[in-house]
Amino acid sequence: MVAAVSSPLLSRLTGRLSDLRLPSAILAPAIRAYVRAFGVDLSDAELPPEGYASFNAFFTRRLREGARPIARDDGVVISPCDAQVRAFGPVPIDGRLEQVKGSTYSLEALLASAEDAAPFGRGSYATLYLSPGTYHRVHAPVDGHVDGWRYVPGRLFPVSGAGVRSVSGLFTRNERVALFLDTTAHGPVAVVLVGAANVGRMSLPFADLITNCGQTAARVTPAEPVEVLRGNEIGVFNLGSTVVLLVADPDLRPAVVVGDLVQMGQALWRRE
Repeated sequence: MVAAVSSPLLSRLTGRLSDLRLPSAILAPAIRAYVRAFGVDLSDAELPPEGYASFNAFFTRRLREGARPIARDDGVVISPCDAQVRAFGPVPIDGRLEQVKGSTYSLEALLASAEDAAPFGRGSYATLYLSPGTYHRVHAPVDGHVDGWRYVPGRLFPVSGAGVRSVSGLFTRNERVALFLDTTAHGPVAVVLVGAANVGRMSLPFADLITNCGQTAARVTPAEPVEVLRGNEIGVFNLGSTVVLLVADPDLRPAVVVGDLVQMGQALWRRE
């Protein structure tokens, strides 16, 4: 069943349907039904259910100003998204990250580059799961600048509990975008947006990102530096998925534990 829904074609069709502009009389009740089914909290949304022209516009909704306070203390790495912490800790010496207890995957395979994986060998990582009811924009976890990004094609297996438990190396098999940041405080940082079933697109606000091109793209370097501050938007999931966050800094102290529900802007680590 998991394999049957992993086709990128099926997910892209779902994405196109979600982009259809529908009359509010049809769309607003559908959104309210989704809100009830998945426990969506609309108290911090910028618009009410009647304010969206398509289901995807609702799914990628923005939050009202000030809805997510940003931890600004020196040496803090914040959560880039609203999520559940599924895995968290130092990068193991063998470079294999935990997918689920008893199952691991290669950091090199995740980034599709041994060179890009090397700086994180003594760092930390967090796997952050965005549920269907979650806010689905991704933000900068640190102050720094965008050093580049890489698109990696793949399947679109579900990243729910069943998918993570049953598909070996899921995060290295699903379509993904690895975004690389350079920082003064923490060294290299990577934010990996991992696609999932029904995630038709992932987008970056500062790049024309072409997905589903059939081959791993070379690392793209922006023509001009893209400066970001903690909390600046750096990506969007069109329907939901997972973020794997990598920080090269070896001197971080955890501020959360596995299983915690975190909001964008909340501290994940503090520097020792």
